Amino acid sequence: MEIEAAVRTLIKAAGDNPAREGLVDTPARVARAYDEWFSGYAIDPTALLSRTFAEAESYRETVLLCDIPLVSTCEHHMAPIIGVAHVGYRPRDRVVGISKLSRLVDAYSRRLQLQERLTQQIGMTLWEVLAPRGVAVVIDATHGCMATRGVNQRGVTMRTECWLGDFREDRDLRRDFLTSVRDARAGER
Repeated sequence: MEIEAAVRTLIKAAGDNPAREGLVDTPARVARAYDEWFSGYAIDPTALLSRTFAEAESYRETVLLCDIPLVSTCEHHMAPIIGVAHVGYRPRDRVVGISKLSRLVDAYSRRLQLQERLTQQIGMTLWEVLAPRGVAVVIDATHGCMATRGVNQRGVTMRTECWLGDFREDRDLRRDFLTSVRDARAGER
C-alpha cells in the first residue's frame, strides 16, 4: 500500500493524473514489480552456498560459470543495471552446485546496488563460505542512469572485477579466466 501511494504521488508530480484509465492500475503493477526487483533482500546469500559436495574433492582447476544474467537497480537513480556476471572459483576440498552461483548473483543483484559493491559481495561471499583457493568475479553491465539521462550514452558497458586468493596472486590465472570468458562468449556467435 505504501508503494502504491508513493507511485500515485510520483505520477501526479510528473504532471499526469493517477486516476487516468491508463494509469489507474500502475501503482499496483509497480508494487508487484518492486517485490520482484528487490526480492534479494529476503534472501540470505550465504545460505545458498551451505550445501557442498565432496565428490569432486580432487578437482583443483577453475570452476567457471559464464554469462549469468544480471538485473539490478542503481541506488543513485533507481534505474536498471543490466548485464552478465562471470563467476569462478578454485575449490579446495568441496564444490557447490553451479545453480547456486547463479542464485548468489541474483540474490545480491536484486537489491539497490552499485556495480562495484555487487562484484565484491559476490566474490567475498564465495571466499568466506566456500574457503576456496581462489575466487574471480567479473561483471559487464550497462546502466540505465547513463543511457537514458545525463550524458545519454547508450551501448556503454562497465566492467568490474574481483580477484581473491590464487586469482589475485597469479596474473596467468587471471588471464586464463578472462580468455575463457571471451572464448565462451565467442562460442555463442
